[in-house]
Amino acid sequence: MILLEVLKSLSNQTRLNILEWLKEPFAHFPEDELADYSPEFGVCVSDIAKKAGMSVPTVSVYLKTMMSANILIATRKDQWTYYKRNEEAIQELAQYIKVSL
Repeated sequence: MILLEVLKSLSNQTRLNILEWLKEPFAHFPEDELADYSPEFGVCVSDIAKKAGMSVPTVSVYLKTMMSANILIATRKDQWTYYKRNEEAIQELAQYIKVSL
């Protein structure tokens, strides 16, 4: 884990919101938008963009930044890309902060 990269990827309120939304999708997204939801894949980019009130291209850049920092995992299914949290990496980050900072 490259701490600086992770922290940079979270230095935006919308990206922090996305991380929170993906922790409990059913608490944050309308049920009809999660009709095809699978914990294996996560939430579709278009649903995340709609929730954020932003364009899909802008949200895609945010998600790719977070994926590059290894805190999100992307899965491509047909023409759609889905994102979920990388819980292992998030726990590593929490432990690192607790122990080292």
